Amino acid sequence: MTQTLGPVMLDLEGTALRKEERALLKRPEVGGVILFSRNVENARQVRELCDAIRRVRPELLLAIDQEGGRVQRLREGVTRLPAMGRIGRDYAVAPEVTLRLCLDAGWLLGMEMAACGLDLSFAPVLDVDVGLSSVIGDRSFSSDPQAVAAMAGAFVSGLHEAGMAAVGKHFPGHGGVAADSHLELPVDERPLEALRRHDLVPFAELAGRLDGVMPAHVIYSAFDSRPAGFSTSWLGLLRESLGFKGAIFSDDLGMAGAGFAGAPGERAMAALSAGCDMVLVCNDRAAALEVLDACQGRTTRLTARLRYGRARPDIEALEALGRWRRVHARLEAMATL
Repeated sequence: MTQTLGPVMLDLEGTALRKEERALLKRPEVGGVILFSRNVENARQVRELCDAIRRVRPELLLAIDQEGGRVQRLREGVTRLPAMGRIGRDYAVAPEVTLRLCLDAGWLLGMEMAACGLDLSFAPVLDVDVGLSSVIGDRSFSSDPQAVAAMAGAFVSGLHEAGMAAVGKHFPGHGGVAADSHLELPVDERPLEALRRHDLVPFAELAGRLDGVMPAHVIYSAFDSRPAGFSTSWLGLLRESLGFKGAIFSDDLGMAGAGFAGAPGERAMAALSAGCDMVLVCNDRAAALEVLDACQGRTTRLTARLRYGRARPDIEALEALGRWRRVHARLEAMATL
């Protein structure tokens, strides 16, 4: 089952929906909203903000980056999550216990974000940490590709158990470059076969279970001169060789790594033409307006699995669940170490 949406996901300015933003969200090119730290105070306020958005356009996808560790936009009223690398540290000595915790962490994250009114978090990170990328680092589960695939797979199972979609990032792997694609365009010169044996392993093993994938703003020069998110070759490999059938979300087109494709409207058209289903334009309202204008008349068909389709739990009611209390305590303790 699919749904038709606009191809653009954009952001908001504050913690409440403004009058001009209500008009902006009514534009048919808008298909989703992503929340950042400036949009959140606590879990209850986020739920109210999501409810306000849905009163304008109930079909929009509402998303957040809530990975744990350094990347956790919402911190008040929900569990403080450790970085996934902290969880993964124990995998070598206690694999079964660690996999269970990954599953529980995915479940807890899914339940909490659903209670806050969100459809999805852009998680899990499938990048393999090789000690080069400071922007990835402990966001990665491990430096071992098979361990990343196993732990991320358990995390995906937990998200699905909670009724939430799983979006893997950053295809085909951001862990092998030192440069930060927020600030510049990284180039990874390794041959395709080296990437297949290492960075691509988690994506290859989980492609059939992921609901979404976010490609990296990285050039893999031995395979294509274009960054992965603008590359028909890379996105074709994802679809055809790996058999991925979900949605492809561009990374933020405002990042320096996306400057390869020109002005904002040109970036959006290049990403969509390459095979992205939805483009993200964040932290630059003028750029978002340019992208919306460039995308007039365009729509995208996305799997309905991206929308949270169950009755949403109440955030306070989660505390009555023994499983939530146990996992919450464990993860909070790890996050403070």
